[in-house]
Amino acid sequence: MSLDVTRDDRGVLVLRFNRPEKRNAIDDQTMLELITAVESAGTDESVRVILLEGAGGHFCSGADIVARNAPSAAGGTDRKPRAGSIQRRLPTQAHRLIPLLCTVQVPVVCKVQGWAAGIGFQIALAADITMAADDARFWEPFGERGFTPDSGATWLLPRRVGEVRARELLLLGRALSGREAADWGAIHRAVIEEELDAAVDDVVETLASGPTVALGLTKWLLQAGAAAELPAQLANEGFALELSSRTEDFREGMAAFREKRPPRFEGR
Repeated sequence: MSLDVTRDDRGVLVLRFNRPEKRNAIDDQTMLELITAVESAGTDESVRVILLEGAGGHFCSGADIVARNAPSAAGGTDRKPRAGSIQRRLPTQAHRLIPLLCTVQVPVVCKVQGWAAGIGFQIALAADITMAADDARFWEPFGERGFTPDSGATWLLPRRVGEVRARELLLLGRALSGREAADWGAIHRAVIEEELDAAVDDVVETLASGPTVALGLTKWLLQAGAAAELPAQLANEGFALELSSRTEDFREGMAAFREKRPPRFEGR
């Protein structure tokens, strides 16, 4: 399997890219497995957090365009993909994955070591919380490769780092260290590599023990609010408040407040 999928007793679904010989470049099979896992997590009530990480010292070096464009034997003749294959494929692959990560009503945490390039960078941008080693490398390789950005780069980057810095990353091809990515607001936090596992686990534990329904609705509100007018967003907040106030976690939160103790949320 090119994607390792495990779930622990806290409800943490760990999705680990497992193509270390390719620096975890995403091929078509990995993409299919990843989309399937995230879609399933959205309706699996046992999942309270999604954690994305990579095997072998790197997060994800981008799409495996070498494998995708390699000629394959077909009827004795080597043939490349037909013209238009990118336009046909993207809506069901990279352009399906990024909206899923942004909208799935489960918190998504990303742990980055080594390279996060191309779609690997976009996955880190789309996650709710991204933690990185301070010497990780975030890079948009499109200009150097001679083609235009995809997987939401031109939507995510301006919203995370601003228009001017997005141009520096996409037009000039500047690579960011993990520390710089945190300073620019592209990711949540950067730490020395020896502290990364513990720092990520602290975040995951906080989210996994939180009010899952309320957290998912808050994520939805933040996403919807990016394009909504104030009256529409206030209506969204009213809808989300109505739903979250009917949960068992809301009742537990109120009881804990009255009893002056930490809440024990069950994600229900």
